Amino acid sequence: MTFFCSFEQKIFIMLDFLKSTLSSLLAMILMFVLFIIFIIAIIPEDEETKVKENSVLKIEFKDAILDRSSENPFESINSMDFSVENSVEFKDVLDNIEKAKNDENINGIYLNFSNIQAGFSQVEEIREKLLDFKESGKFIYAYSDSYSQSAYYLSSVADKVFLNPEGTVMLTGFSAGVMFYKDLLDKLGIDMQIIRHGKFKSAVEPYMYNSMSKENREQLEKLLNSISDNMISSISKSRGVSQADINKAMNQLLLNSSADCKDLNFVDVIVYEDEALEILDENSENTILFTEYMNVKSKNQSISSDKIAVIYATGAINSGEGSHNTIGSETTVKAIRKAAKDENVKAIVLRVNSPGGSALASDVILRELELAKQKKKIVVSMGDYAASGGYYIACNADKIFANHSTITGSIGVFGVIPSTKKLLNEKLGLYIDTVNTHKYSDGFQGYRSLTDYEKAVIQESVEQVYETFITYVSEGRNMTKEEVNAIGQGRVWSGTDALSIGLVDEIGGLEDAIVSAAGLAELEDYRVITLPKKEDPIKEIIESFSVKHSISLPEFMGISDETINHLEFLNSKDKIQARISFLFEIR
Repeated sequence: MTFFCSFEQKIFIMLDFLKSTLSSLLAMILMFVLFIIFIIAIIPEDEETKVKENSVLKIEFKDAILDRSSENPFESINSMDFSVENSVEFKDVLDNIEKAKNDENINGIYLNFSNIQAGFSQVEEIREKLLDFKESGKFIYAYSDSYSQSAYYLSSVADKVFLNPEGTVMLTGFSAGVMFYKDLLDKLGIDMQIIRHGKFKSAVEPYMYNSMSKENREQLEKLLNSISDNMISSISKSRGVSQADINKAMNQLLLNSSADCKDLNFVDVIVYEDEALEILDENSENTILFTEYMNVKSKNQSISSDKIAVIYATGAINSGEGSHNTIGSETTVKAIRKAAKDENVKAIVLRVNSPGGSALASDVILRELELAKQKKKIVVSMGDYAASGGYYIACNADKIFANHSTITGSIGVFGVIPSTKKLLNEKLGLYIDTVNTHKYSDGFQGYRSLTDYEKAVIQESVEQVYETFITYVSEGRNMTKEEVNAIGQGRVWSGTDALSIGLVDEIGGLEDAIVSAAGLAELEDYRVITLPKKEDPIKEIIESFSVKHSISLPEFMGISDETINHLEFLNSKDKIQARISFLFEIR
């Protein structure tokens, strides 16, 4: 017995020692990392990059293009294989193409990529910017070993499109797939208790069915066809190929060899890259990479005290604080309030790229925008998504811009409360017995099924939020509530269709929205600032060591982002939601 106690004490001492040692080691590692970052921060920057005469700007788009990026260097490290995944901000891409357009030392642009890591709406905006670049009389050449759909859509603006002899053009059209969880949830014993308004509000369908409803299929077909029609029309105009021939090539997979691509006029020259570069050398003497060119100072930067504030609202909408890829009501409200109080800020551009989220958080943000609108003009620029809660916060702006391929609308509301009673009782043999002070104290905890009365109460809340939603839209868009309801019901629309039904005012990108805001504020000279202010990188690094930033089990198992999105939703504290069900990628 004495020996046992002694041994036990030794174990505790050893564990204490290990704990202290590991804590000290982690602290030392963290301090070392912070020291290195500090040293890097105080090292003087290299001299400004100079552009040689007769240069061509080479754009490779190797990095992901994001509306906003994180200042935390660890964010770019893949937690699975520790590879570095760099990113570039979308506005920087636009700004540097504009800079090259006005740079006398840049003769043209050389596009060289097989794929582009960007939303299709972003690609559309970049394409328009490249078309604007060509208005200067400068050339654009494009080369690829093989073009993905989005890469070709962008590269089709080029004066000459080069293709590797063994390459292809992957024009196949668009598809949207939705994963359904009903049978899985049934097998697990989880009952999804769903209350919704809107026959097109498909966000809850994955929990109810094993396939798309007639209404969801109808809206997705119309959405994808609208985006496809715009892409085909744009390619047709740039390449001089009829839309009928493009559709034929896509339907019959006619672009599966370089010779066919050339014969059908989708590309101009079949060459290897070294041969393409020889042709390029005939029009330029030097090459500068886009990543290098970003360090070249613009000669046309304004020093005006007048400012336009671009406020980024990117990601799912939630209560509390946000980040570079989530919209937190507290963070967004602070940014709006800051811009509204700044006398030098003459107008606000809200850049929305969101599938929606918490109805409550959306309402909080909209309220702050309404207050700001009393002082400043507000213009909305929609990115890839401005749907459901994303449209909720946009609807009352002075002017709304969307791209053709923007997914918007989804004016609808739903509530979901999972019941785990069957899972706990029948699958796991677990039982929860509760003591309540009031009749419905345990009603929304998920331990039991909702009563009919509880469902009726939630339905009333959903109907109330929907009524508020369509009221805001009717007031903001100058429509009757009946008109809004007719195009609402949770239905999603492309930017093209949204324009025709009055949900947006103009087709255009972020820069168009900024120019419009300047016009409304009667500004000729102004600077653009961005909000919310990015987190201090040191703070972000420290937070990245916390548990909340650790890799999740679904991520570790390689489960898709869409599935993770649904799993995270189930854990959402705000049960009344305004969001869309799908976040598909168009490539």
